[in-house]
Amino acid sequence: MQISLQNVSKSFGSEVIFSGVTAKIEDHDRIGLVGPNGTGKTTLLRVICGELEPDDGSGEIARGTNLSIGYQKQNCGLSFEGTIWQEMQSVFADVYALDRRMKELQEQMTQENTPALAEEYRRTEDAFLARDGYQIEVKIKTVLTGMGFAEHGFDKCVDKLSGGEQTRLAIAKLLLEAPSLLILDEPTNHLDFATLSWLEDYLASYKGALLVVSHDRYFLDKLCNKIWELEDATLWEYKGNYTAYTRQREEQDARQKKLYEQQQAERAKLEDYVARNLVRASTTKMAQSRQKMLERLEPIEKPHRRLKPPKIRLEFETEPVKDVLDVEGLTIAVGSGERERILLSNAEFNIQRGDKVAIIGPNGSGKTTLLRTLLSAQPPIKGRITWGRGVKRSYYDQGSDHLDQSLTVLDTMWKAYPRLYETPLRTALGAMGLTGEDAHRLVGQLSGGERARLKLAIICLAGSNALVLDEPTNHLDLPSKEVLQQALAEYEGTLIIVSHDRYLLDRVPNRIFAIEQGALHQYKGGYGAYLKAKAEQGLEKAATPQPKTESEQKKLYNRGKEQRREDARRRKEYAETETLIHTLEEELEQIKAEMAQDSVQNDYQRLQELCALIEEKQGLLDSTLERWLTLSEEMGNS
Repeated sequence: MQISLQNVSKSFGSEVIFSGVTAKIEDHDRIGLVGPNGTGKTTLLRVICGELEPDDGSGEIARGTNLSIGYQKQNCGLSFEGTIWQEMQSVFADVYALDRRMKELQEQMTQENTPALAEEYRRTEDAFLARDGYQIEVKIKTVLTGMGFAEHGFDKCVDKLSGGEQTRLAIAKLLLEAPSLLILDEPTNHLDFATLSWLEDYLASYKGALLVVSHDRYFLDKLCNKIWELEDATLWEYKGNYTAYTRQREEQDARQKKLYEQQQAERAKLEDYVARNLVRASTTKMAQSRQKMLERLEPIEKPHRRLKPPKIRLEFETEPVKDVLDVEGLTIAVGSGERERILLSNAEFNIQRGDKVAIIGPNGSGKTTLLRTLLSAQPPIKGRITWGRGVKRSYYDQGSDHLDQSLTVLDTMWKAYPRLYETPLRTALGAMGLTGEDAHRLVGQLSGGERARLKLAIICLAGSNALVLDEPTNHLDLPSKEVLQQALAEYEGTLIIVSHDRYLLDRVPNRIFAIEQGALHQYKGGYGAYLKAKAEQGLEKAATPQPKTESEQKKLYNRGKEQRREDARRRKEYAETETLIHTLEEELEQIKAEMAQDSVQNDYQRLQELCALIEEKQGLLDSTLERWLTLSEEMGNS
C-alpha cells in the first residue's frame, strides 16, 4: 500500500471542494483521475502529496513506510541553471558522489593500502552498484531520447527551452527519479504522437504506482486499470480503463435512476393510500400498516447530479458543390530570407463534401501553417488553392489572439453577429455553460476552458458547411470533449481538423493527412487505421518494385547485395557484442567474489590490482553496452 485516505474532506472557507473521500492507492495501481474542470482534482493531488492539509477532524491519511512521491506540475522541479544533461545528472548526485569517492579511495590505496581503506571502498562500491551506478548515463540517454530531446542536443540550456519543453523535461526528470508513487498532472500536453507512444510504453512497465490527471482519453484507455471520478464534491472509483469507466458510469446512473423512481412511485402510492384511508374506521388498521411500511422504507438517494456539459449542435442550411477544396502543388514555409524553412512541399489533395479530414504530424511540422494557408491567412510559397462554390467556412483557432480581451463575453458575440438580438446570443452562450453573469465577464478574465466554449458558441451560430478546427479539444474537460466529439461525428458538413486527441481521431475522421518529413501522406480511415497502415508499411519497407531496365536491375541488385552484406555484418557484430557483455559481466562477478575472500581482504596489493581490474572491465562493459544499444536501434530501423 502506498497511501490510504479515510473520510478525508477539504474546504476553502464555505466552499466544499470534496467531502468524505475514502480511497487507497496500492503498489502497482494505474489510476486516472477525471472530472469536470474546477471540481478539485489538483486540490486532491496536493492533499495526497502533503502540500495541503485536509480539514481538521475530517479523517486521516495513512502513508506507506517506503512511500516516495514524485509530483509533476508545470515546470516543477527544474533548477534552470544548467544544461539538459546537467539537470538530469542532478537526479543521481548521490551516485556521482559515490563514483568520485571510489576514485579517491583508489588513488589513496595506491599510496597506502590499509584494511580501513579497503573496507570503505567495498562499502562505497556496494552502494554504487545498488544504485545501478554503471548504467546511469544509459538511463539518462534513454529517457531524454524517448521524451524528444535528442534533436536539441543535451547541452542546450534549460532556461532556453520553451514552456512545453520544460514541462517535458520535468517529466523526464521524474521518470529518472522513479518514486514509488508518480503523480502526473496533464502529462500529455505538449507531446507529439511519437513521444506519447514512448511515454505510454515506459509508464506501462513502471515499477511504482501511478496517479494521473489527464484529458487524453486514449492515454487513459491504454494505461489505467482504475478511474477515480471527482464530481459534486464526491469521489467514485471504477475498475478498468476510461472506456470501461464510461460504460459503468452510464449503467450506474441508469440503475440508480430506475431504483429511485420505483421507490418514489411506491412511496407516493403508500402515502395516497394512507391519506385516503387513515380516518375511515373500516380501513384504519390497513392504513396504519401502510404508514409503518412508509417509515421502514430505506431512502434511496437521488441519481448523481452531474454537471451539465455544453450542448453543441453543428448545423447548416446550404450544401456546397461536391468538390469542397482542391489543392495543387502547394509549398508552405515559415520565416523569410536565410531563416526560411520549408514545412511542406508540392502537396496535392482534394476534399469532397462530407469528408472529415484530420491533419496530424510532429510538433512544428506545419499543421497550423497549412490551415492558415488554406484560409488565405498567409500566402503559400507556391501552389493553387481552390474552394468550391457555396462553401461557407468557420475557423477555430487554437489560440485566443483573435479575441478582444477587453470586451465582455456578450459583446464578443455581438461583434461576431451584430444583427442578432440578445436572446439568441445568450441562448448560444447558455448552451455552452456560460450563463447569467458570465455574459458580462471580460474575455481576459475567462479560463482556457471558458474561452474554448465561447469560440464554440460563435461557430455553432454560424451555420457553416465547412469547419476548419485547430486543436478544438484543448482546454476542454472530458465531458465537454465527449459532447464535441459526438457533435463532430454527427455533423453532416465537411471537416478539416488538426488535433492531438487520439480518441477523437480514432472516431471522427474518415481520412488522415500526415505531414511527415516535409511531405503530405494520405490515409483512409481514422487514427487506428492510420497506425495499422504505418505498421504494414514498415513490414513492406524492404519490398521494392522491379526496375524496368537491365542497368537499373543491376544497380538495385548491387545495392541490395551491399545492404544484405551490411545487415549480416551488423547481426554478427550484435551477437558478438551480446556475448562480450555476458562475458564481461561474468568476469566482474568473479573479480568481486575474489575480493570478498578473507585471504584477499588482507592482501592490499591484490586488492589494488582487483580494483584496477574492475574499473578496466567496467569501462569496457559500458562502451560495449552503448555499442549494443546503437546496433539495436540500427537493426530496428533497417
